[in-house]
Amino acid sequence: MSTVARSWRDEHRVNDHFDIVIAGGGIVGSMSAYVLGRREPGLRIAVIEADPTYRLASTPKATGIVRHQFGVPENIRMCVASSTFFDAAPELLAVGDEKADIGWAERGYVWLVPPELVATVESLRQIQIANGAAVDLLDPATLKSRWPQFAVEALGGGFAGARGAGWLDPWALLQAVKRKAISQGTSYITDRVTRLNRSGRRIVTVTTASGRTLSCGHVVNAAGALGAATIAALADVPLRIEPRKRCVFVVATREDVRGLPMTVHVESGVWFRPEGMGLICGVAPKPGNDPATDDLTVDDALFQEIIWPTMAEIAPVFESLRIASTYACLYDFNPLDENAILGPPPDLDNFMIATGFSGHGVMQSPATGCAIAELILDGRFTTIDLTRFGYERVLRGEALPEPACF
Repeated sequence: MSTVARSWRDEHRVNDHFDIVIAGGGIVGSMSAYVLGRREPGLRIAVIEADPTYRLASTPKATGIVRHQFGVPENIRMCVASSTFFDAAPELLAVGDEKADIGWAERGYVWLVPPELVATVESLRQIQIANGAAVDLLDPATLKSRWPQFAVEALGGGFAGARGAGWLDPWALLQAVKRKAISQGTSYITDRVTRLNRSGRRIVTVTTASGRTLSCGHVVNAAGALGAATIAALADVPLRIEPRKRCVFVVATREDVRGLPMTVHVESGVWFRPEGMGLICGVAPKPGNDPATDDLTVDDALFQEIIWPTMAEIAPVFESLRIASTYACLYDFNPLDENAILGPPPDLDNFMIATGFSGHGVMQSPATGCAIAELILDGRFTTIDLTRFGYERVLRGEALPEPACF
């Protein structure tokens, strides 16, 4: 064999070994790559993403909301930690002298609560405060004084995130995290994982659709709504993650509504927040009317029959809404309990699952990246104990339901 051929093969073999291979280049996979690369400079990290345009991915179409109003302590602590990251993101994700702009708007997240749920949300508020959140329960008069547009006569009050709540631009966040990860040495590979090769308790190589084989130290399954279950099956790991459709309506308003917070009408599930000079809005589907699907056709009837009438009751300013555009996105829905699944299955040591966020992926992504890095580099959770979000509960069928989902 010639020296040239030998050196090419040696280089090719080295270039196809990675310490960590991440399946899925959305916000969870990219954030994991970024945190790993920040903690351990020099790690060889590959992110495999089939579609670099992210046309069907969840992250770019997410609403970007950030809230602390949860009832499971792990969810609260993850979101509080993530808010701290978003505050510092311009500096943390800077590349050279260019700071990152993720569109972080700390402008509040409010639930409009009927009288019969006031006691319930107050008990939840105490759990949130105990886990580091700053959340207020506003009486109707205070709610009206802060946001005069709201009609409060039928409300018990407002359950309001006082600090660290609001929204960001998910696409800008993804691009900033990806750019930072690449600057740290992460390789983004446009390809699709087609095979995971096991040896005992480890995945030893990853094969892609292009025929490339990567040897690896760890594999992270962050493939999301359309890929996580398939990737898990390649490792003989049962994982039920379903794509669930959410429709978003971009609407124009006659009056300036930029001062409003992210708002959820608890009784109906209707939500809205400012976007540019108008709003984006939607509605949470009722249980039993939320099938698994990869269809991204927008259900226009949701706006005409549910969203608009409800918004007009909430605030008279919404009586003259006009749809500017619509789109649909997919959640990586965990039907067991709608909470994240984080960590390895019991018979694999180097296969990390990070999926099932059920709409919480963007807001919890910094804490998730930290958790995956800790599992790989430290062998355990060290910042937030997320043991209860582990895969074992899936095997046992033991749900960890989130009580703050109305």
